[in-house]
Amino acid sequence: MSTEKDIKTNDTVVEQKNETRLPPEMVQAHAKMIAAADEVEKVVVGKRSEVLLLLTAMLAGTHVLIEDVPGTGKTTLASTLAKVTGLQFRRAQFTPDVMASDITGFHIYNRQKEQFEFREGLVMCNLLLADEINRASPKTQSALLEAMEEGQVTVDGNTMSVPDPFMVIATQNPAGYVGTYPLPEAQLDRFSLKLSMGYPNAAEEINIIKARRGENPLDSVKAVLTQDELREVRDLVKNVHIDDELYAYIVTLITATRKHPALSLGASPRASVAMVHLSQAYAFLHGRDFVQPDDIAALFRAAIAHRLILRQEAKLAHQTAMDVVGEILRTTDVPYKGKRAVKA
Repeated sequence: MSTEKDIKTNDTVVEQKNETRLPPEMVQAHAKMIAAADEVEKVVVGKRSEVLLLLTAMLAGTHVLIEDVPGTGKTTLASTLAKVTGLQFRRAQFTPDVMASDITGFHIYNRQKEQFEFREGLVMCNLLLADEINRASPKTQSALLEAMEEGQVTVDGNTMSVPDPFMVIATQNPAGYVGTYPLPEAQLDRFSLKLSMGYPNAAEEINIIKARRGENPLDSVKAVLTQDELREVRDLVKNVHIDDELYAYIVTLITATRKHPALSLGASPRASVAMVHLSQAYAFLHGRDFVQPDDIAALFRAAIAHRLILRQEAKLAHQTAMDVVGEILRTTDVPYKGKRAVKA
């Protein structure tokens, strides 16, 4: 089976053939993930690329930051994804009065039992939507760091594991900065991908408003996977082959961000590790048990640009992090075929 899809990564479209070339033990798992994407698209219309990237992050065991204006479907996408994949979903509406203990949990004294009892926080779920994360205080934002990196939270000296699987989808509004606390570099680095939903086109918007004349389309969505099945698929993704040449390609791209004259801060080794896991999941979703250079190129902008800090001179020249990663992609030799021919 062979189909062609345009894989969009923020401002760029990379045309890629989606050839199903999987061993028998992966075929059924792949079919379930594609069915999950199809089910999400019944609610979130016209966002196939974003849905596939979210599933990529989910299979890679990583987290996603979605930056876009209100009303573009960020919350709907997260809740639909949780329902389709059988995950326990919680939403945290971040505001300045939300405390760190609301996220991690806290101990409260039970007078009847004469002992302290633990009340779990919002982080104790499979998929946490951190809505408008930049409106919470830095202390509250940092409450997520341990859970996102180590899969655990520490409260009053006691360490507890968060459920497995665990994923954070955070949102923020790029337009309203009044009363916000920009995410520090350490927090941004925990997000493997940064996406933008974008406005639908006219035909898609017509379908959206028609679908919402009566019942909410989310009510008719069914679970395609269970938590156990999702864990099994995630384990299969770890077996997707990545050649030594591609490890070197990833490191070459990441190293270029640390040497680029327009950047004061390049990507960390955490970004390199994330690129490996993401490219394995991305290849699997596109029907292969091996990674291709185009998988890495298609993910590079969404996975790396938000981790970079521009020098002041570059900002004054109206250069963006997206411009820099595009330049790095254009000028870096691609394994097996030399210079990249795709316009970046």
